Amino acid sequence: MALRRSVALALVAVALTACGSQRGGAADGAGAAGAATPTPSYPPPPKCAQSTATPTALPSSPSPSAPDGGRQDGPGDAPPNYADNHAYRMRASLSAEQQAGGQASAELILAELAKVRKEGGSGEFGVFDDERVEAALRRVGCGEKHGVSVGNGYYAVYTGVVCVSGRVTKDELTGEVHGVYAEPQPGEGPCVENRGGH
Repeated sequence: MALRRSVALALVAVALTACGSQRGGAADGAGAAGAATPTPSYPPPPKCAQSTATPTALPSSPSPSAPDGGRQDGPGDAPPNYADNHAYRMRASLSAEQQAGGQASAELILAELAKVRKEGGSGEFGVFDDERVEAALRRVGCGEKHGVSVGNGYYAVYTGVVCVSGRVTKDELTGEVHGVYAEPQPGEGPCVENRGGH
């Protein structure tokens, strides 16, 4: 009986140590090239407000300058950990190609929002109904799955590549292209700055 138990324990130990030890390579048909390209386990984000025209000129990316040898902690009289305490407000950086594509998306969005302004009918403080602004964004393919946030004359949308946000009121129509926030406002999509903190 002790012999059977020892053999059973040995078999279990061998089986457990062998689990997950399959190695990739030429033997399994994947080869080294297949192992170098990971496959995402989630679908890519949906895209909206994508221009069919290719941007003719890419905007130049401004390089941040720091007069004190590269340290950027915030205002001069701020504590040394100011940047750490406000890191939740950081936006992802954009490449020149992303910035150019984002600008084309912003132009599509602004054209639809200009139609809302032209139709008139703003309410108190020159703000249009959220439903009208959301309908304009849907006309360029941007819906709830794109992190659309609309309220009080403000709009923000994630195009699947960049964020476009700004204001649309009777007197104002703006649009800014930027990266997603490190810690966006909960429940508002990736393009709305967190009003609280971490």
